Amino acid sequence: MAATSTNPENREAPGGTSTGNGTGATTSTTPTRRGTELVLLAFAAVIVTCALTLVNLNLESQPPSQILYYGAAFLALFGLAHVAVRRWAPYADPLILPLVAFLNGLGLVLIHRIDIGNAAEAERAGADFSPAAPSQVLYTALGLVLLALVLVFVRDHRTLAKYSYTCGLAGLVALALPAVLPSMIAPNINGAKLWIKLGPLSFQPAELAKILLLIFFASFLVSKRELFTTAGRRFLGIDLPRARDLAPVLVAWAASIGIVVLERDLGTSLLFFGIVLVMIYIATERAVWIVIGLSLFAAGCLAAYSLFGHVQQRVDAWLNPMTSDSGYQLSEALFGMATGGIGGSGLGGGRPAIVPYAKNDFILAAAAEELGLLGLAALLLVYLLLTARGLRAALAVRDSFGKLLAGGLGFAMLLQVFVIAGGVTGLIPLTGLTTPFLAAGGSSLVGNYVLVGLLLRISDASRRPQQPSKPQPKQPPIAEAHTELVERPR
Repeated sequence: MAATSTNPENREAPGGTSTGNGTGATTSTTPTRRGTELVLLAFAAVIVTCALTLVNLNLESQPPSQILYYGAAFLALFGLAHVAVRRWAPYADPLILPLVAFLNGLGLVLIHRIDIGNAAEAERAGADFSPAAPSQVLYTALGLVLLALVLVFVRDHRTLAKYSYTCGLAGLVALALPAVLPSMIAPNINGAKLWIKLGPLSFQPAELAKILLLIFFASFLVSKRELFTTAGRRFLGIDLPRARDLAPVLVAWAASIGIVVLERDLGTSLLFFGIVLVMIYIATERAVWIVIGLSLFAAGCLAAYSLFGHVQQRVDAWLNPMTSDSGYQLSEALFGMATGGIGGSGLGGGRPAIVPYAKNDFILAAAAEELGLLGLAALLLVYLLLTARGLRAALAVRDSFGKLLAGGLGFAMLLQVFVIAGGVTGLIPLTGLTTPFLAAGGSSLVGNYVLVGLLLRISDASRRPQQPSKPQPKQPPIAEAHTELVERPR
């Protein structure tokens, strides 16, 4: 849907041809494509409603009458988000929100399906059970509210650079909180201290720290880019950086190792250090930083493996899932994915609830079992497309801070999906991260919606047409200028 300009000199000619005002400035109006976004949101709502219907047909023999209401409520929820984007970011990428809606909706369907399996197991065991799907819907609504608030209050992403050091300090504090707080507030769950519990509420501060540190590093790399592009000594044909310029990488490496030592959190450590390395590479285009960073991270991993039993258990479960005492979760996930095969057992036709924490860490395994290899590949392609739209905004935006921030936000999502998919399929050791928008978890869902809000803001800036420059008043030739008499002050 094309936007209508109130400026008579900034209109689009029929057929999409731009008209100019003779000043040489850009005066064309770029189509906002908000109508395309709304159609894609409706399509996502149809897919989610059909998936929910299949689950209930396979598990309850007949679809409940409320399914259409669920689909309408899902469309209404994201319709309100669409209105917020249309109002405060009209030129944002039209594919980002529908892709997120599809992933979030399919995640709700899978969580609901696993809830049904867990409820049956709890009934046979005579235990109490509380479903996770209703709380996930509430977190979705909260995440969309925060997305809208980001668009309202962050009218220009460049203003975030003014608060970069504040964001960096707040991010480090949030990252370190679970390690320094007592166990009654930051309990040790499954060998890792990731959560902060305040009464009935619990959250992972690392999700907020991820975004705050992205803002800090984007601003820092823009202002200190010369430090990373200055070459030092040449060794084996490679221009090595100067020793004093390695400080930021060493600080990031020390922080990632500190996360492993104090919080036993492999996933956040890998995500944090990987984001720093990629942002440095984007800023400098020098592959030597990647080599140095990966070497430091490999050394840190070897040290962590030799010092901490928790890391040794993860590696043992990865190498020997069928025989290791800690490999039951991974082995059941691999059996489930093998049962699904190419086409899957169908939504509601498998047994994904057998896998412990299936709706959290192993929701990709549940999707692979019931949707098959083709369904899992389609899900990964959706994530890849979402990342590509974020990187496209990074390429198109005009300022360096926006480029680095959008690139970091897009890569953070891609790296998180790679770590999860690699752990679930046995490619790399399990790390404990959650699949963005798909897995159950309020902190991850809300944090990723804030991330998407920033991506929408940057993509709006990248697609928004430049304002025409005001024509300068024409100065008459000196020969034609009138002579002015100036009296000497008395």
